[in-house]
Amino acid sequence: MKPLELLSATYKYRKWLTSGIVGFLLLLAGIVIFVYGSEIGTVQFILALVFFSAGVALCFICFRRIILALLALTKNGHMPLTTNMLDIGKKIYRRTQLKEGPQIAVIGGGTGISTLLRGLKQFTANISAIITVADDGGGSGVLRRNLGMLPPGDIRNCVLALADTEPQMEKLLQYRFQEGDLKGQSFGNLFLAAMTGISDDFETAVRNMSQVLAVTGTVLPVTSEDINLIAELEDGKTIQGESRIGTHNTFHPGRIKRVYLDKNNVKPLESALCAIDNASVIILGPGSLYTSIIPNLLVDHVAERIVKSSAVKIYVANVMTQPGETEGYSVYDHIRAIYQHAGTQGFIDYCIVNTQSVPDEIYKRYQRDGASMVRLDAGKIKKLGIKIIERDLLQINQGYVRHDPIKLMNAVAEVCNCVKKGREG
Repeated sequence: MKPLELLSATYKYRKWLTSGIVGFLLLLAGIVIFVYGSEIGTVQFILALVFFSAGVALCFICFRRIILALLALTKNGHMPLTTNMLDIGKKIYRRTQLKEGPQIAVIGGGTGISTLLRGLKQFTANISAIITVADDGGGSGVLRRNLGMLPPGDIRNCVLALADTEPQMEKLLQYRFQEGDLKGQSFGNLFLAAMTGISDDFETAVRNMSQVLAVTGTVLPVTSEDINLIAELEDGKTIQGESRIGTHNTFHPGRIKRVYLDKNNVKPLESALCAIDNASVIILGPGSLYTSIIPNLLVDHVAERIVKSSAVKIYVANVMTQPGETEGYSVYDHIRAIYQHAGTQGFIDYCIVNTQSVPDEIYKRYQRDGASMVRLDAGKIKKLGIKIIERDLLQINQGYVRHDPIKLMNAVAEVCNCVKKGREG
């Protein structure tokens, strides 16, 4: 975009700029009446004074908002030396556009959700990520046991995915200690643990961390209660703990029949329910079916609010099956499991599915580990009344199969635009 075009677009979409233009015209009108009005009467004098005062007020409001917008782009109140006026204009324009984007609630956890969020923040600033807190493995599990806090790992990844940070800051927060008592622990987890220690509760700690990192949108734990996940296999065996469920095939193979929480009446975070109620789009996945997506639906009222919401509901299908969770599962099998645990059917409107093949060398490695590409059984899905969006969504990242954040964002944006046109039509 050329500088003049960018400036024009910025003016067009900054609604508050209108107040400045109107203010200038009123100010000018007041001055004209004062200067050129011959034998000005009382009524004309009052009118000129009103015009002049209103013009000054509106110009002040416009000027104040411009200054605040510029300050929002600075760090510690100082404009970076590399920033020029064109960069500032681009950032103001982009932030304005993003604030006008749809209200999206993303529900899940793990790597899949953080990947989705990295793309979505390029589409809208109105994002609420509702994240499971059943993780009991790795560094998160250690902090959970030692400090009695909610597991920070998935929350940390989502905060970083939505953050506007320098690359070095992200590297620092993702850094894992290599030796000593902190070996394997993430600095970002420790940062959130420290923030929890100086905050009233975990939700406030996440909010404070988000403010420090200039996060686009909001990251919310689905509940503030200490919960554990239990899986019942088809042979009746039960596996306790999110980390053991994902690896149970190594010590007790078998298909998962259902998962449930270790306590009843788990109270959701009120802000998480409000995010669902206020959303115009609700997205489930991508992510581990039984350990990232479904645990959110087991918290009281979450599934109920999703079903009752008038928002468009989208399920993003995984690219690969997961050993220990979804061996041999098709897209339909994933959706059926979601419906089963939600206690109702028919609430998903769209399903976004990858069509791109995984390179042979990488696919063979996944097959050796017991994984395969998630099969699309379009006929069964369409019978459920779900519209299928098939797109190339694949990204290979350091030898691992992932969704491409931008491609996935474009697919979500396509659904949003179709729905918008349908409603307007």
